[in-house]
Amino acid sequence: LEFRRVLQFTDLNPDLTPFQRRYVSYVKRCDELERKLRFFSGEIDKFELDVQSAGTIDSFLESPTIVGGSADAKSSTGAQLLESLENELDGYESQLRELNSYSEKLTSEYNEKVELQEVLEKSRRFFMTDAPRLAVSELTSGHRGPDNSANLLESEGLGARPDLDMRFSSITGVVATDEKNRFERMIFRATRGNCYVRFAPIKQPITDPESGALVEKCVFIIFYKSESIEAKLKKICDAFQAHRYSLPDMDDASAVETMLTENAQELVDSRTVLLKNQDTRYRLCQMLSKHTERWTWIVVREKAIYHSLNQFKADVSGMLRGEGWVIAENLHEVKDAVERAHANMDMAMPSLVDHVPQPWPTPPTHYVTNKFTYGYQEFVNTYGIPRYREANPALFTAATFPFLFGVMYGDVGHGTFLFLCGCYLLYNEKAHDNAKLSEMFEGLHAGRYMIVMMGFFAVYAGMIYNDCFSLGLNLFGSRWAFDGQDEGAVEENDVAEPTAQYGSSESVYPFGLDPMWHIAQNELLFFNSFKMKLSVIFGIIQMFLGTCLKGLNALYFGEKLDLMFEFIPMAIFAASLFIYMVVLIFMKWTIDWNSRMLSATCIDPASSTWGSADYNGDWGNCNGGGDGTCLPDGTSCDGSETTADKCPLGYGGSGDGCQPPNLITTLINIALQPGVVDEPMYAGQPQVQNFLLFLAFASVPVLLLAKPYFLSQQQHEPVHHHADEENGDEEHEGGEDHNFGEIVIHQAIETIEFVLGMVSNTASYLRLWALSLAHSELATVFWEKAMLTTLNMNFFASYIGFGVFAGVTFGVLLMMDVLECFLHALRLHWVEFQSKFFKADGVRFAPYNFKQVIKDAS
Repeated sequence: LEFRRVLQFTDLNPDLTPFQRRYVSYVKRCDELERKLRFFSGEIDKFELDVQSAGTIDSFLESPTIVGGSADAKSSTGAQLLESLENELDGYESQLRELNSYSEKLTSEYNEKVELQEVLEKSRRFFMTDAPRLAVSELTSGHRGPDNSANLLESEGLGARPDLDMRFSSITGVVATDEKNRFERMIFRATRGNCYVRFAPIKQPITDPESGALVEKCVFIIFYKSESIEAKLKKICDAFQAHRYSLPDMDDASAVETMLTENAQELVDSRTVLLKNQDTRYRLCQMLSKHTERWTWIVVREKAIYHSLNQFKADVSGMLRGEGWVIAENLHEVKDAVERAHANMDMAMPSLVDHVPQPWPTPPTHYVTNKFTYGYQEFVNTYGIPRYREANPALFTAATFPFLFGVMYGDVGHGTFLFLCGCYLLYNEKAHDNAKLSEMFEGLHAGRYMIVMMGFFAVYAGMIYNDCFSLGLNLFGSRWAFDGQDEGAVEENDVAEPTAQYGSSESVYPFGLDPMWHIAQNELLFFNSFKMKLSVIFGIIQMFLGTCLKGLNALYFGEKLDLMFEFIPMAIFAASLFIYMVVLIFMKWTIDWNSRMLSATCIDPASSTWGSADYNGDWGNCNGGGDGTCLPDGTSCDGSETTADKCPLGYGGSGDGCQPPNLITTLINIALQPGVVDEPMYAGQPQVQNFLLFLAFASVPVLLLAKPYFLSQQQHEPVHHHADEENGDEEHEGGEDHNFGEIVIHQAIETIEFVLGMVSNTASYLRLWALSLAHSELATVFWEKAMLTTLNMNFFASYIGFGVFAGVTFGVLLMMDVLECFLHALRLHWVEFQSKFFKADGVRFAPYNFKQVIKDAS
């Protein structure tokens, strides 16, 4: 069943705790094996060995399981496999633990001998060099005069042996260097300064027998003259885990030398035994490193099997019954697999795979993905799992996400870099599939096709903007020209003229924007207007697509109330205001405003403008009346006419159709001044906008009240009760009122969210314009400040300037800005698009899959 990966089991024992399950003992045995394998891994890490790979997971699952040197036969059971694996791992664990205990004991003994050797050498050096010098210093500074030469002890008869009475006792040992200052301070405070302490560092670090870490230590020697002080010093040494060592009398040079010689020999012997133990442990860990990963996969697989069996129910004599979800088109494969398994086991009892009678619980959601769509599906699943048979946002996200990213990041140069990075990931796809990657690189590998598409659309949008590292590309020849530009005689405030007649095919740049806009003074004004309108168009189209998907969901699931009283009012509201906005933008783009404005302009018949091809109509004959000027149709002008008087279209308003409108003002006036259009673009525009405004306002109460009303009608059914059931009747009515109130509140929230969301979400799509503007302006600043300012200096300055330019471009535009545009495109899909139709409360289909279990465990 695992090889098909089309079956998900459900738990038939939800009321049982994990310890009451049928196969809990086997799960515990697997847990114990996992503990041993973790112990092996820890010991392997101590020697800094690499765990050898067991190959790919697919090859492991397809090959027979080998334990103890032989492959398990088809007739062997999981219990036999666990038993053989337990026996093998038990032997290795006991052997390794025994070696570790010996190693800890040998290390302790070796450390003691090392410390004793250091104590002996440092103490002997102190008594041979420092002690005589200190004694002479003490005698010189403590010379008594004739008045105080008497000894108090001598007066009491206790000073017969002054050489013995003034002899100090000493404690020698070793303490950690980190504790030296605290150790010395504690001794001073406990003895009130009545002792003398000297330290000498040990050059070679000493290995901690428990942790194996290297610890810096130092030798100390303490001189004191009291038994009470001695007791305190011993307690302090124990508290600081300082090792004390007993030394012979330092005046007995032969005894000290003998002890040094004997300890040095024992030190060599201990080191030999310790190295032998370490070599044995190393070879054992080296052998374990070759098999640890394969053993881990075996245990994880067996544990997954018993975990699944714990979800079965033994309510049929001699058989286990399991339930689950299977992909419909693969049902026959599941039946064949179960029948073959029974046949291989020589089971007398037949197997049975059949449908569970309805009603069913909520089915899990499963989508078949490939290498390309996997990243986008995970992209959607991170927000929420689609409902069963609900429209899958990933299908649309695969196209719109990289496109909207490209709109924000549009630049040919930067997009090419991102595209090549994606191509590199595709080129190394097979190598990365079988490699153990870090968490960040694993994410990049999963989204490799997404990165390629993001780079492609960034290049595409960059060609539309004609932007390459903030520079325009004159690929097809500009359709604008300045007088004297070939001679370099162009000055500031000069005006470029089109090279062909306005409106003709020769006057249009073949692909993208004309590069001449990049050097124009009104560049920012033009690009802002263009990108802002594009952002609004893309946003409204995507949001309306989400609204249409809501209608398709309702139609597919047969939810008539949602279709009639949610989708249709939402679509009417969105179309009457926002789709109409897109229509106005395209109308303004497609109307020949040169011709319209010329039709309402008084022109001198003797001027070169008269008879211009920019006017689409027929030029009339001017009779020369009035002020001597005429309209293109021949009507005389006297200078007192307004634009509305001169415009022949008769659309109304101050412009009468001959003046390009301010779209923002037009859209605001739809709601604030109904029926008033100051600058109309077509005949009957006020009446059309009034009708659309009426539809928008009428759709809101329908959206708010219609569905709750019809739901309440469906729920209300006359029920007759006996007299003794009055209390139950009242409770039933109270529950019904409560449910109806919840429906109204929910619908009110839905209505407010949609109506206000259409406005706020449309504004939110302006981030497409804002991030594109930020990207292009940053690229311009980096180019001008880092490159242009250094190109005219010298070679070295240009070299430094290019380094600065490349560094900030890579760090800011190729790293930070990619992440920024990615996150903003992510938000546009999760919030603005998916909120229109996506519930995200489905259950993910989790098939019986050893490969995924092993990956998660690794």
